[in-house]
Amino acid sequence: MLYDFLLLDRNGSKPLYQQLYEAIRRAVEQGQLEPGERVPSIRRLSEDLHLSRTTVENAYQQLCVEGYLHNKPQSGYFIKEARRAAGERGQTPLAVPPAAQNEAPILYRFDSGYIDAANADIKNWSRCLKDVLRQTGDLASYGDPQGERRLRRALAQYSHGARGVAAPEDAIVIGAGIQPLLYLLCSLMPQRKQIALEEPGFLQAQQVFADCGVQTPVLPADQDGVDPAALESCGAKVLFVSPSNRQKNGAAIPVSRRVQLLHWAERCGGLIIEDDYNGELRYRARPIPAMQGMQAHNSVVYLGSFSKLLLPSVRMAYMILPEQLLQTYRGRMKGYHQTASKIEQLALARYVEEGHLERHLRRLRKLYAAKSSLLEELLRQAFGGDISCSLRETALILQADFSPSLPAAKGDLPGLAARCGVRVMPGDGARQVWLSFAGIPLEDIPKAVPLLQKAWGNNCGA
Repeated sequence: MLYDFLLLDRNGSKPLYQQLYEAIRRAVEQGQLEPGERVPSIRRLSEDLHLSRTTVENAYQQLCVEGYLHNKPQSGYFIKEARRAAGERGQTPLAVPPAAQNEAPILYRFDSGYIDAANADIKNWSRCLKDVLRQTGDLASYGDPQGERRLRRALAQYSHGARGVAAPEDAIVIGAGIQPLLYLLCSLMPQRKQIALEEPGFLQAQQVFADCGVQTPVLPADQDGVDPAALESCGAKVLFVSPSNRQKNGAAIPVSRRVQLLHWAERCGGLIIEDDYNGELRYRARPIPAMQGMQAHNSVVYLGSFSKLLLPSVRMAYMILPEQLLQTYRGRMKGYHQTASKIEQLALARYVEEGHLERHLRRLRKLYAAKSSLLEELLRQAFGGDISCSLRETALILQADFSPSLPAAKGDLPGLAARCGVRVMPGDGARQVWLSFAGIPLEDIPKAVPLLQKAWGNNCGA
């Protein structure tokens, strides 16, 4: 029976979904699970093992991609023949699902990881880059390991105005994305062996923490965010949280819960790592001020980035250290190299100083408001009472939940959409999908929704 092989280490460094994936894969390869054998449903396994449905779904999805499981609509998941050949070594890496053989060319994309290039501020960004390249004297050195002072000064002013952050330039550290900054942060607090996260966790952060030997208990959450009682009882003294864009549902943590978490940090001498991903990208309401600006006891590490504001290929992020870690960093900083391009740092400083970032942010807020409203309106027109929509605002995602009365809701919604030339993301459950509108042009949304209506109305050929 499947449960005989599922020995999960909940206190280990490896994410639970990966442990589950590897345990089932190993059992299939060794012949302990027979081809055609049915495995428990996502709901059943999550309940029996006390795991989140997202954890089980991620493991099952990867097993389907690699051919260990097969999903039969309305029937469940079944084992496929996948024994490893003699002499074969190594693990199968986690992969991006390949296109299905019967999948049509993708015409419209509602998946994440890219932006609409036509609405990126390429003109001003290119000009700032060219201006920096003309200043050859600035480029003849490696630069400041903490980040270029000119950029840190610009970010201090921007963060204070946009997010209400207390950001002295000497407390800012620049890096080539959030992950390099998290590696650095772990090195500054080697005594911290546990970092708690809100369910369902955050893979990119968990991978860094696992690499650094840090355990990552994933804590239950209610509608307001991570459960304070669970946080108190788990024993961790560091909490990683995205208060403006929760991984679970894209909602913001309300002020009352933020205050509770800050009081927890004060009582236990704890630390909060605030990942303010897209915190300034609210457009139906004013952005909620960052937790870092609310603190009274200097217990928050603030993380900010620019992937959705500029271009995903501009790998630039910054970290604001509290005094307790800043002193440690200053004693070590000469031993670190800067990971972010000096050229791009100086270009970003100029871009911020000249007001381009704030103007571009205002344009994006209007654009994303228009995209989300149009997409929601067209989906409601297409599916009527069979759909309910909710906006994950800062994640730039519209969540669509379908009623059981829609015939296609019993099948593979992302797969059906792909066969009609539209890519969407699976949601939390078979009847839910996520549609990211960051990358699709506004004028393409009215062209894409009829294809979704065709796909999910069972009018698209297999």
